[in-house]
Amino acid sequence: MKGIILSGGTATRLFPLTATTSKQLLPIYDRQMIFYPLNTLIRAGIRDILLIVAPEHSGQYLNLLGSVFKSRGVHIYFEVQKVPRGLAEAFILGAPFIGRDDVTMVLGDNIFEKDFSDEIRNFEKGGLIFAKKVPDPERYGVVKFDEDNNAVEIVEKPKEWISDYAIPGLYVFDNRAVEAAMTAKPSERGEIEITEIHNYYLKRGELKVSPFDGEWLDAGTFDTLMEAGRIVKEKEIYKNFDPMINDAIFEFNEELKAMAKKRLL
Repeated sequence: MKGIILSGGTATRLFPLTATTSKQLLPIYDRQMIFYPLNTLIRAGIRDILLIVAPEHSGQYLNLLGSVFKSRGVHIYFEVQKVPRGLAEAFILGAPFIGRDDVTMVLGDNIFEKDFSDEIRNFEKGGLIFAKKVPDPERYGVVKFDEDNNAVEIVEKPKEWISDYAIPGLYVFDNRAVEAAMTAKPSERGEIEITEIHNYYLKRGELKVSPFDGEWLDAGTFDTLMEAGRIVKEKEIYKNFDPMINDAIFEFNEELKAMAKKRLL
């Protein structure tokens, strides 16, 4: 299983904060946002992870993550996405990285309270998406599924009620996701939509749905960014990190402090 984190885009809703850095490098309580999707993958045992980033922020990601996990057996790779062309483009950009393996993709601004390790580790074939019950499904891509958790219908921001279950930014696919992305037709806005990948497996009767409880945070606005930090602190989500990540962050911080002291001498 390979892992992909999509962290490109310009995040204009967070200007001027994101005029100088990537949204996923902004802090959520005591660490940068990017560590939360990294935790989702690392806790599931994934050790090869591709970060897809915007060119203007690639150096910042490299400075932070270029070597922080190297001694711990986690390999971070980088791919620059010059122009965002939809979530599913990640499987095209990541095709050489994915190779013949399965892949779990998580969006860089999605924060979860739940540990998805069992679902990811036990994945065998087809596609697996997750579903969270929300009060305002018209704002999301939603999924309707049967009593056996087989996806029946997926609609992006439905005008008529389909389901109360929104699809968060965490997806597990077998190797055919690359083919699905490469053969998908761009939408009217010129993007390769993640719904195209979902429908590829749905049409084949191979798309499973895993409903979950717990917080799902999407820190894409000033209010949700602040709210995410508050919830992470109050619910102590920051304590759910893999010890490897905590150790890596601690060592990285100590190195920075030592370097800062040397500059002062």
